[in-house]
Amino acid sequence: MSSSDIFIGETIGTAILILLGAGVCAAVTLKASKARNAGWLAITFGWGFAVLTAVYTSAPLSGAHLNPAVTLAIAIKDDDWSNVLTYWSGQMLGAMIGAALVWIAYYGQFHAHLTDREIVGGPGAQDTKSVEAREAKAGPVLGIFSTGPEVRVAWQNLATEIIGTVVLVLAILTQGLNDSGKGLGTLGALITALVVVSIGLSLGGPTGYAINPARDLGPRIVHALLPLPNKGGSDWSYAWIPVAGPLIGGAIAAGLYNVAFA
Repeated sequence: MSSSDIFIGETIGTAILILLGAGVCAAVTLKASKARNAGWLAITFGWGFAVLTAVYTSAPLSGAHLNPAVTLAIAIKDDDWSNVLTYWSGQMLGAMIGAALVWIAYYGQFHAHLTDREIVGGPGAQDTKSVEAREAKAGPVLGIFSTGPEVRVAWQNLATEIIGTVVLVLAILTQGLNDSGKGLGTLGALITALVVVSIGLSLGGPTGYAINPARDLGPRIVHALLPLPNKGGSDWSYAWIPVAGPLIGGAIAAGLYNVAFA
């Protein structure tokens, strides 16, 4: 794979991942969406199908890492760091593009949601903002773009992201890679998608299961930049956890793989 193939593949694949993943969050969250209040099952399966679609689309070009933690783990496994920055650059750009596309697709719904006094507050309005929004000044639609904890305990939030990412990356390294070992294979895409659904159902409750630094940081930046009315803050005090946790988890999974499976 050439550097250009890697960059293009990761950009396209991660954009699709976020478009469909953050898209299901928008569908479930926003006022005037036909899927509003569809619930956690819709979100977890929506993200799983997003992974499946994104991997199948980008695998022929880049191997479909789509996650800096996966790239880091494969680099540690193979002791090959030559393309790490190329992968990470494509993943971050793709995540930002995907988040912007969600805003475009749900433009009217964002406006309706963020101008509703019951949601954003106003004279006589009931305070219906989430615990996250009240305690951390996170805006009422930030959860569409990035993750946040239900209970803000830094060490627990970090540990949850580490544990979830270890499960994801260890499954990819043992079952998901293609014959070259550099990216996901055809069967690996399905396995990985199902693992993501499982992590969401079992471990997603505390933090929203970022398990992918680009998936959280790229859309969080877009949230900060978009001209959304009454959007509130982007919760930057929490932003380091869904970046550091998955990277630590990816490194631990690679170490476990090299010790136990290689």
